[in-house]
Amino acid sequence: MASGDVIHAPARTDAPLPHAAALTSSGRISEARADGIEFAGPPFEDDDLIALDDTLTSAIRATGVRFNVYIADAPDPAAATDTVFPSTPEAENSVLIAVYPNQKAVEVRSGRDAAQVTDRIAQLGVTAAVGPFGQGQLIDGIISAVRVIANAIITQ
Repeated sequence: MASGDVIHAPARTDAPLPHAAALTSSGRISEARADGIEFAGPPFEDDDLIALDDTLTSAIRATGVRFNVYIADAPDPAAATDTVFPSTPEAENSVLIAVYPNQKAVEVRSGRDAAQVTDRIAQLGVTAAVGPFGQGQLIDGIISAVRVIANAIITQ
């Protein structure tokens, strides 16, 4: 087929597509995965991601502050969080909860328009996350941190 030819029949396949893959109109399967790493499946269950999304949505609606979550691996979690925070959505009016499981670190940053998020409130969120993290429950720890921070903002 020459470049620019029109395909009159839509591309279809009866085979199940892998996670993060799409069938293009040309019939090619386009798949997203980390460079050099074979995809072994999503890191979290759908139910966990739905619970996290619901928690973030509720916290944002209740407080008017944007909540962002970042999970990564970095040799210096504090420096990595400082680098990532300015590029998060609505950084000026947001809270970033950055979790570094391999370093056993949690960093919290807030923008200048989210001044109600004091160091004390950030520490409450970190403390709420520690228990579930210690039990290997990463999403539950993040959800706990978001809820505690949001409740502390509301009750100020």
